[in-house]
Amino acid sequence: MATLKALTKKKKKKVDYTRRPRTGIGAASVDKGFAHLKDYFQVEVVKADKVKLMKAFIKKNYSKDDSTVMLSAPDWVYNCRVHVAACMQWVTHGLEFEKIPYKRKVLQLDGTTRTEELESFYDGHEAIRRFVADATEAGTTAIAEKAEDTEAVANVIVLTPTQRYQAKVNDTILTDLDELEDQWIGGEEPEFDLYNGFRLHGLTGKAAEPVRKRLEGWLLDFNDSYNKQCDQAVEGYSHIKRSVMRRRIKHVEDMLADCDKIKAATAATRKISKPRVKSADKQVAKMKYKKDDSENKLVSINPISIIGAMRLFVFNSKTREITEYVSDKASGFSIKGTTLQGVDLESDNTRKIRLRKPEDFLHIVQSKSLKLIDKAWATLTTKESKPNGRINADCILIRVVDK
Repeated sequence: MATLKALTKKKKKKVDYTRRPRTGIGAASVDKGFAHLKDYFQVEVVKADKVKLMKAFIKKNYSKDDSTVMLSAPDWVYNCRVHVAACMQWVTHGLEFEKIPYKRKVLQLDGTTRTEELESFYDGHEAIRRFVADATEAGTTAIAEKAEDTEAVANVIVLTPTQRYQAKVNDTILTDLDELEDQWIGGEEPEFDLYNGFRLHGLTGKAAEPVRKRLEGWLLDFNDSYNKQCDQAVEGYSHIKRSVMRRRIKHVEDMLADCDKIKAATAATRKISKPRVKSADKQVAKMKYKKDDSENKLVSINPISIIGAMRLFVFNSKTREITEYVSDKASGFSIKGTTLQGVDLESDNTRKIRLRKPEDFLHIVQSKSLKLIDKAWATLTTKESKPNGRINADCILIRVVDK
């Protein structure tokens, strides 16, 4: 029985909870009174459209300075007062907010009821004034805060990449040299591995110059004292033994040699920038050539196919000259402007000759093998010449070969 009941039980219809699309401001009517309009705005108009209406009202009805301040207010000022949008819509239509009479029943002490006639009034103008005051206050605060942030950003000193690198050099390797000098002044005789110091701090040959200037200044003073070439230097280092001074001179010279090694190592590992290769369509964009020649019944090939090819045949319909270009580059031809690149114009493989009967020879160039083309070329009796590599508006691009 339970099974039969289960089989005969009707399925419940699924309830469609899809929200009905709102009709928007365009369908808002002012004919049914302000109360109806306010309710309509609450239900049928999305918040974004209300805010848009409010901002448009401010721009239209207030001065540029005042509207700028109000429009600077945060979004929450508008979002929490969207009922004001209905007031602005009502005012835009030139309507006044009127008192609406209504009746209310009141229960008396003796158990009877009496009817009171009352009036309701919503002061939309006052609502707009309160909103304008709040938006002005919030906007003024927002502008002041933005000005403070801008001033704070303006006061931040932004170092250039060169200045940042110089600061790093000062804080690292030059500080190490300062410490070395302090130890020498204190009577100690330590040594400093400059090359490994550069590697430890991640410095390159760019930092070698300020370090070299420091070391060369030391070396000049030490040599003047050791060789007695400057009275001030001799007096200044008179407390240092000659053997100690000799070791310092040797150590500074070694550090100067390390500067050269560091610069050489940086140059050896420097990334070599490769020239950017233009795409085939960009290479041929400014190329001038003849697309077709009705007299000789020829049509040019697509010039893009020239890029990367190893051999190109070109026929000049004005001079009746046929040119065979052979690339001397493993990457084949490229084009710069109207000039063919990647070809040795002085090579014996690249040649040009005038044709007495173009139709006979051009047919061979179009359809036969390179061996047969060479054989036919050998039968031509006109004088060969060297091409200049330029392709002009009279040139028909006949054929490319990848070998």
